[in-house]
Amino acid sequence: MHAIGESSVFPATEVQALIDALAARGYRVIGPVLHQGAIGLGEITDAAALPRGLRQAKTGGREVIRDAGDGAYFAHTVGPEAPKRYLHPAERRICRIERQGDELSIVAEPDAPPRYAFLGVRGCDLAGMAVLDRVLRDDRFRDPAYAARRADNLIIAVNCTEPGGTCFCASMGTGPRAGPGYDLALTELLGGGRHDFLAEVGTEAGAALLEELTCREPADADRAAADAALAEATANMGRRMPAADLKALLQDNREHPRWDDVAERCLTCANCTMVCPTCFCTTVTDTSDLEGEIAARWQHWDSCFTLDFSIVHGGSLRASARSRYRQWMTHKLADWHDQFGTSGCVGCGRCIAWCPVGIDITEEAAAIHAASQAGEGA
Repeated sequence: MHAIGESSVFPATEVQALIDALAARGYRVIGPVLHQGAIGLGEITDAAALPRGLRQAKTGGREVIRDAGDGAYFAHTVGPEAPKRYLHPAERRICRIERQGDELSIVAEPDAPPRYAFLGVRGCDLAGMAVLDRVLRDDRFRDPAYAARRADNLIIAVNCTEPGGTCFCASMGTGPRAGPGYDLALTELLGGGRHDFLAEVGTEAGAALLEELTCREPADADRAAADAALAEATANMGRRMPAADLKALLQDNREHPRWDDVAERCLTCANCTMVCPTCFCTTVTDTSDLEGEIAARWQHWDSCFTLDFSIVHGGSLRASARSRYRQWMTHKLADWHDQFGTSGCVGCGRCIAWCPVGIDITEEAAAIHAASQAGEGA
């Protein structure tokens, strides 16, 4: 039996055996798939569904996918969907209300979610899951539905070896090497006639999975190749947050003129919050059928970019695009520390890649930092 912290090497031909082992344990395997021209997440029963050989070229508001032809399983970067989609769904029915004669009865929705095994989780998304755990499961306002979906997950992380143009996890301390929280962490070793995975055991459940694969002891060359790939990935990050106290920087510059500049470009479309792996805000709506016999209460994702999000008696507290973008970025990078003891940003770059006008959170932070260093703004 492999011990926690030990490593093994298995050939890429064993990926299907890994998926089969997860399915045999009753897990619904969720991993990267190509869908509608983007690499998202979906249920996987066959290794052939993984986006082998694909790479993305990302810039602000644009992504182009190409086939590198090398058959790599996980050389792509994250797509628009994070595990949040399964753990904290965009839409969830809370309960339904039924009329039975003159009586109304409230029927709670049974929440017996599948057992999820997440395959190919990157360091940024693993960190994002930890943030959601802190907010929705471990804080004083616990979300039972999230806790139920998060229970008994099995996580197979993948260390990133080819970061994308909008990635900046290295400067946020969340990658490219996956941090704690995984059952297995894989590094794909490809080239020179080989295609293997170096697997590091994080839990006993991960160790048990390796027992079902054809493995060998790693050689020094295997570990050196993995370390070199991760070092290269760190050096080749497409973006970087400024090396500054972001909490103090943003909280001290709430009236900085840079907020006016970003407001001229921001569409307040909420794309950045929808793709963010840590944004968790929701709203509740009630619906009913035409006969008035059945009603339902639904929970939906919401966003601080919508005008109604901060509406109170007399109007919205944040009526301008300037105030809404400032709220999002300042909360994510600064105020989150006061509430939850950590940053709300994990450096995945999704908010940059899927902003239709290419607004870049690292560029905005760097501009405010540069002006602050020069004694401007505030």
